[in-house]
Amino acid sequence: MKQEISIFRRKTLYQGLLLIILVFIMYFPVLKADYIWDDDAYVVNNRNLQNTQGLTRIWLEPKTSPQYYPLVFSSFWIERQLFGLNPHISHLLNVCLHIFNALLLWAVLRFLGVGAAFFIALVFAIHPVHLESVAWITERKNVLSAFFYLLSMLAYLYYSLPPITFAAKTRWRSIALYLTGMFLFVCALLSKTVTATLPMILLSILWWKKEKLKKWDWLAIFPMFILGIVFGLSTVWLEVHHVGALGEEWNLSIVSRFLIAGRAVWFYIGKIIWPQALSFIYPRWFIDPSDIRQYIYPLTLLLLGLGLWFFRKKTGKESLVAVFFFLCSLFPALGFFNVYPMQFSYVADHFQYLASIGIIALIIVCLKNTLSKLKLNKFQYVLMITLVLSLIYVGRREGGKYNNLEMLWNDTIIKNGDCWMAYNNLGTLKIKQKKYAEARTYFNEVLKRKPGFAIAFNNLGMTWMHEGNLVQAKENFSKAIAGNSLYAEAYNNLGVALGREQNFSEAIINYQYTLKINPQYVMAHYNLANVWSRRNEFKEAEKHYREAIRIRPDFAMAYYYYGVSLLRQGRKQEALQNLAIAFGLKPDFSFGYFQVGNFFMEQGNTSDAITHYSKAIEIDPGYAEAHCNLGTALLKQFQLESAIDHFRNALHIKPNYAAAENNLGYALERQGKLEEAIPHYIQALKLAPNFQKAKENLEKALELKRLPSRK
Repeated sequence: MKQEISIFRRKTLYQGLLLIILVFIMYFPVLKADYIWDDDAYVVNNRNLQNTQGLTRIWLEPKTSPQYYPLVFSSFWIERQLFGLNPHISHLLNVCLHIFNALLLWAVLRFLGVGAAFFIALVFAIHPVHLESVAWITERKNVLSAFFYLLSMLAYLYYSLPPITFAAKTRWRSIALYLTGMFLFVCALLSKTVTATLPMILLSILWWKKEKLKKWDWLAIFPMFILGIVFGLSTVWLEVHHVGALGEEWNLSIVSRFLIAGRAVWFYIGKIIWPQALSFIYPRWFIDPSDIRQYIYPLTLLLLGLGLWFFRKKTGKESLVAVFFFLCSLFPALGFFNVYPMQFSYVADHFQYLASIGIIALIIVCLKNTLSKLKLNKFQYVLMITLVLSLIYVGRREGGKYNNLEMLWNDTIIKNGDCWMAYNNLGTLKIKQKKYAEARTYFNEVLKRKPGFAIAFNNLGMTWMHEGNLVQAKENFSKAIAGNSLYAEAYNNLGVALGREQNFSEAIINYQYTLKINPQYVMAHYNLANVWSRRNEFKEAEKHYREAIRIRPDFAMAYYYYGVSLLRQGRKQEALQNLAIAFGLKPDFSFGYFQVGNFFMEQGNTSDAITHYSKAIEIDPGYAEAHCNLGTALLKQFQLESAIDHFRNALHIKPNYAAAENNLGYALERQGKLEEAIPHYIQALKLAPNFQKAKENLEKALELKRLPSRK
């Protein structure tokens, strides 16, 4: 008996190691991938991940994160503190969580006595349809929530269906299992509320495994139902009022939603059976309740469900439970609730991460039973190996698109040529790469597919503004506003363009309208404050600087320009406090130190100027202008040698720097080295023929040279 147990354990260990190795073989290319879509909002630019205050906001301020899944963002927070921004670590953690999920699934299936449990778990682990959930860092939501979901399921099943070895379990052990399952369920909900369906799944399993559900089965699971409903409804509300799943794209009748659901179910089954042409964004179906053909999907689904129910004695309860698991787990993403991705597609691979378990299990068990009846047991191993190798091959091929954003969107366009979202995001990527003309070609492709689309016009405006063509920029921002009169970002950007034209009155109007639409629009407060400050309306400027800082407490540039504004008012102590905060938040802000140094120079405060120029150079030793201006400040304090060193450093960094040539000549002249000074004045004038100060200095130097005392 002991030997049999030992062999069983060894076999289990080898199978587990095989699963882990195969998953890493499939996902190895993903480990080298970069951040992709939404990873900027979730990880890279997420201010909540930067400090302990952010961790508090993750839990207590739901609207400070893209979605209220605090355990997910806490995992990102811990990762950020330990490893900094590192996409490779994030990918590795996602892959490891996926492996744990496959192993947990194996444990659950073995507990339930499901045949081919290991192979089901292995197929789940390497199925290409799960690439999106694992390779996309943002979808930590899926892999983490599934981890707690499966742990909760396992704990609850041990509580409700104790194995023989647990027959003599104590009351306290039973309570511990129940509470552990409940706690893990809450963790799953705090990771992603699609797991709210777990109570229904557990009831279906108990219905399968027990002759009859007892009153206590219902009572014990009731608290899970309440938790699931509360968390689920809160997510539905946040999806609409925080994420933005509201508008024309979501105005669907109940009939249309049933048509979407029916088609989506068959779509997901098809992708499990034949995982080809997997796309990050699939085409958005045209739903027409008047088209009788579109009713085929939900009607055939209904017939399948009825067939499984009426023939359950022949097919077995387990088949019905597997299909129910699939449908129930998928239900939150079938179109009955508004979710943000519905504006560009009704389906996505990551929607069926958990749900796919039901269909995968059903197909594999049916295949195994069929081969056994046909006495082809040996053939099943050939089939298993072929299937595993095929899935890994497809997975590695499809996984390459997750390497970076450009590859992802280009792959999407190849598979879904009408995807305006892919064209728009490629254009945005080109803006970041400063390829503005190329970006415009993508935004124009968006407008071909979605005429009058406000976001595309706004993005076109940004390309023109980056190139300095303010006329074209304003025209496109205006078109964006015409397409969406409540588009706050377009009003703000139009204000920026007007400000660059020195049309501050019109700029102010646009910033104010932005804030009327969205009082929390931090950039509008910041831009408006800068305009008021520039017009010496310091009271108004201060109000908006303070509001920008209140909304975004780590907004370094708001602290900086508020500090500069206070300096201009002579409020030096307050100014230095705000500048210190700005420099603390942005320690590499050499330009800021340089500009403050310039202000102190204008005020005749050379000591403070020297301090700030020196700091700018400490941050950026190659900052030629800072070296030059520091030399000028040192010159005023008669520190000639140090001044000359900095002028020479400026010229070493920037050889064609006329001001540095002139200042170096003047410093040498002050040292009495007139012969050395003159060539620098001449060089300054060669570089800048209209440099009046250099002309005056050269004339004076030549006059001094002609004096008898100089011979």
